[in-house]
Amino acid sequence: MNEKDYLTAISEWNRYLQNYYLISNLIPTNYVFDLSSDQITKIKDANKYVDLCAEIGVLDNQMYLIFVPLDEQGHREKGVTEYQYTVLGPLKHDLRLQETKEFTIVKNAVISSNLTKVDDNMNTNFPVSSQPVLDQDIAVEAIERWRNEGMEWFFRECNEFKGERVFRRFYIPEADLCHPIPKVASVKCSFGLRHNDIYQRMLVTLIFISSHELLQQGESTEMVSNTYDWAKPCPPVCRIPELGS
Repeated sequence: MNEKDYLTAISEWNRYLQNYYLISNLIPTNYVFDLSSDQITKIKDANKYVDLCAEIGVLDNQMYLIFVPLDEQGHREKGVTEYQYTVLGPLKHDLRLQETKEFTIVKNAVISSNLTKVDDNMNTNFPVSSQPVLDQDIAVEAIERWRNEGMEWFFRECNEFKGERVFRRFYIPEADLCHPIPKVASVKCSFGLRHNDIYQRMLVTLIFISSHELLQQGESTEMVSNTYDWAKPCPPVCRIPELGS
């Protein structure tokens, strides 16, 4: 996407925010974003900040997730002429959320000097994830809540708050998209609704569901998940510097 289309898309989403009718026709709550491995590599290579930034835009009555390269300070990288993007669309196949855990069982036995058993016990060591993982059940609940209640959330935000609290962009931990092991073949991205205790209200998040080769082979040497969270919606979570001019 070029600079002109990027600016047009961002401006158009801002126009939609106060109009529930426009939003309800724009966002089927069973649609997802889709990113290829090549896109993910380009997004990572262009970004210099600790988090990625994805802005919401609208072109030709379609919702876009547009990745904006950031500099070391978290502002939009100057001189950018091309933006990676993905369009909200229907899910063509069933989406598998998979979490694999390998347990280590340690069984101890003590035999006395006269060869009689005096003690035995068995401990199970639970795995610790080596990368940020969203519990699978929480992810499913957030996605289902979005599917069932997403339009009600928009209706309230548009009518009571004039769209001021609706997300404009998301800040995404780089590890959610750019983890080298297991290798990612593609990523599906779904909206989700989760309650935030700090803000005491429901917030929209992005949930990334990866297809990795390791999961497809069914092998595991540690806890592995293909579900990652969570993107920070702005507003309200806008601690990271705003985009530069």
